[in-house]
Amino acid sequence: MAFYQITYNKKYDFATLHNWGCTFRCPFCSYKLRGGADSKPGFMTPKPASFLTTEEIKTVLAGQRPKTVSLMGGEPSLAPDLEELLAFAKQELGAKTKLGHTNGTRIPTENLDYANVGFKAWSRDLHYRITGKPKDLIYTNFKNAWESGMQMEANLVYIPGFVGLDELEGLCGFLAGLDDTIPLRISGYIPVPGQPWKRPTKKQMAEAKETAEKYLKTVEASHLTVAEALDLSMRDDRFDVEVLI
Repeated sequence: MAFYQITYNKKYDFATLHNWGCTFRCPFCSYKLRGGADSKPGFMTPKPASFLTTEEIKTVLAGQRPKTVSLMGGEPSLAPDLEELLAFAKQELGAKTKLGHTNGTRIPTENLDYANVGFKAWSRDLHYRITGKPKDLIYTNFKNAWESGMQMEANLVYIPGFVGLDELEGLCGFLAGLDDTIPLRISGYIPVPGQPWKRPTKKQMAEAKETAEKYLKTVEASHLTVAEALDLSMRDDRFDVEVLI
């Protein structure tokens, strides 16, 4: 997998490298909102016509010199030139480096300042059922990154009846065991084609937030509609970007 696009947000002075592809198979992947029920989770539809070379990316970043370089997916840690690009952004440009969203499969601890890990479940069986991958790797990587001094945040998609309050509590207990100041965002499930679960109600989202706040000091909740998920700039001007290449 590789990066196929670079976008830029002028207001906040950050560039984002977009990767194609993922290591997980989550049935509730939001990419299904565009790709449909039969699309492959974590893979944007349609597949990019071409991918950027490492040198093309460096040239664009050097020309823009953003304050922050963020990497997104699919799963950005899949990119074979990840470490080289992090080193370039950090050492050559002096930029802050971020994994804007990652599933935690791989979190480099050199030249990376921040990672936001999207956890899928607490219980081993459910985690494997959702992702097709073992749970321990993800939680261990998060712990190691935190202990290295990296700025970390966590996210969980809350799906009543599937990834419920018990899963949320398990994750919160894990995070609080590291540091109860680690920020957590609870994302209300956005119904995707072909899946049976419903969007949480406002009451359910409030209950989830209250549950997490028993463990953690910084908890946010996101309750997007399908329309908002398809155009994130409706709710957050960080997604108001221009395409650089």
